[in-house]
Amino acid sequence: MNTWQIHAVKYADRNARTRRDSFIFDDNHDAPHAMDYFIWVLRRGDRTIVVDTGYDSQEAVHRDRPILMEPAEALAPLDIKPAEVDDVIVTHLHYDHAGGLHLFPNATLHMQEAEMAYATGPCMCHDTLRMPFSAPHICEAVTRLYSGKVRFYDGDAEIADGVTVHCIGGHSRGLQCVRVRTESGWMVLASDAAHYYENFVARKPFPIVVDLQNMLDGFDTLHRLATAPQLIIPGHDPRVREAFPTDVASHIHRLDIGPVAGFQL
Repeated sequence: MNTWQIHAVKYADRNARTRRDSFIFDDNHDAPHAMDYFIWVLRRGDRTIVVDTGYDSQEAVHRDRPILMEPAEALAPLDIKPAEVDDVIVTHLHYDHAGGLHLFPNATLHMQEAEMAYATGPCMCHDTLRMPFSAPHICEAVTRLYSGKVRFYDGDAEIADGVTVHCIGGHSRGLQCVRVRTESGWMVLASDAAHYYENFVARKPFPIVVDLQNMLDGFDTLHRLATAPQLIIPGHDPRVREAFPTDVASHIHRLDIGPVAGFQL
């Protein structure tokens, strides 16, 4: 059975946050609660698939959310040149996941139909729903579509042998997670279906949400897809760096070999 390697590549963090920013109905809402930002890389043989693209310094200035390094710089220790990447899975089109699409000009984008419809439809008339999106990123996705470089999916789909996507919604209308066959079992890159372990362990919703029921149902989907709960990888939790060993560089962590001994959810 052919398995995939997975690396989590941290390129930014935001530490001036509290639990109010991360959880609905949290009793300890004023406590500090940091957030990490990742790009994920899947590899098997000579095949490389990038999951999400991060955002660059221009977007960092626009949102006053500094990054630690440019996405291309962050990926360099893995010998990845963005212009040579053929496939990018876009879990959703929020700025921190699709803000680097332009850095991968030759890649085919894999996304849910519902996400493009959401990001370009009447829901974007509402400031609150539009806030996590940036128009240039959506325009880049549309430009790529007109270049024949987008593949749309409606629900579950196979991207490659051992790599599938599953529409969850909730946080964004067409948010998808990515299920990957690894030596540790089926691992699920939750992306923002669960920003933190605590979201799906304690069933605490994240405050940025378009459909709360879909978000809550999505926690069950993550458990169903993963071989074990420890193989569900949240999209922004700094604890991922505690759970999995570094590899190649201090900001890169190897996921597919499983969490370190003693890691507890």
